[in-house]
Amino acid sequence: MARFCQGEAAAFDALFLRYSRPVHGYLTRVTGSAAVADDLAQLTFLSLVRARGRFQAGSRVKPWLYAIATNAARDHQRRGRRPEELTSEGELPSTIPADLPAPRDAGLERTVQRALAQLPEGQRLPILMHRFEGMGFAEIAEVLGLTESAVKVRAHRGYARLRELLAGLRDEVAP
Repeated sequence: MARFCQGEAAAFDALFLRYSRPVHGYLTRVTGSAAVADDLAQLTFLSLVRARGRFQAGSRVKPWLYAIATNAARDHQRRGRRPEELTSEGELPSTIPADLPAPRDAGLERTVQRALAQLPEGQRLPILMHRFEGMGFAEIAEVLGLTESAVKVRAHRGYARLRELLAGLRDEVAP
């Protein structure tokens, strides 16, 4: 990051290669849409470029970048925009294909996503960062601007509520 802040273009390429996929995955889980995540990931890296002068030397890049991504997702949700999904040719679809093959664990993944979506943001974000992004509580605290103990409490409550929700959804699906 220090090289990028000094104007070295190749350093941005290295940052982008290292963090673009994880940030995109995180934003997909936060928003529930790969198309929205595409836009927000681009916005995140554009914001990184614009804000590089405010990066404090010696700070860690990952929490700073995830804070930018989280803020982009929050701004998007406040605005309530829902972009249309495009076909592979870049056009709006005329119909929704019904014969697409489902991923192997699509049912389980949808169930977990439904349960996560029911959590308040204060509990959902720490879980997404901890479980899916592999971040420690200190990093999550840095991203969210909270104390580490506050993040642990939110994650603990979120995991407990998630267990309840998943048990309830499992009971709904059971024959």
